[in-house]
Amino acid sequence: MARLSNHIEDYILGLLLEEDGRIEIKRNVLAEHFGCAPSQINYVLTTRFTPVQGFFVESRRGGGGFIRIVKVELNDEKQYFDLLNEEVGTSITQSHANRLLKSLEESGYLSEREGHLLVIAMSDRALAGAGDERNAVRAEMLQNVLLGIFA
Repeated sequence: MARLSNHIEDYILGLLLEEDGRIEIKRNVLAEHFGCAPSQINYVLTTRFTPVQGFFVESRRGGGGFIRIVKVELNDEKQYFDLLNEEVGTSITQSHANRLLKSLEESGYLSEREGHLLVIAMSDRALAGAGDERNAVRAEMLQNVLLGIFA
């Protein structure tokens, strides 16, 4: 499933590059192209094309429905910090944290090495001692990282 999600994400990113950061596509056509359910397309959109990652997504359902995706630049650090902090919340999964760290790398706030070290430090394995609270502990760690970056 993750592999298909990666292919869908890469395809959409390619379209965005070709169309100067703005596309409009039909969910069913995209699902048909990848031989998957429209819900798989929804999953990719909600997890990989978020405001924190610099995307605005508008979706209309129904027979004539479409998905509009626009790549936006966040130039205001406070706005970016607020978006990230809201996204982290009080609990965050390892995969979601990894996507946010990747976004920080791509935005130039973290080096590749720093991002890699944080991924390791916030992994489920590293937080195994926290048990069921590992997602909450990870969120606190990530919020402290954000404060360190944007303070």
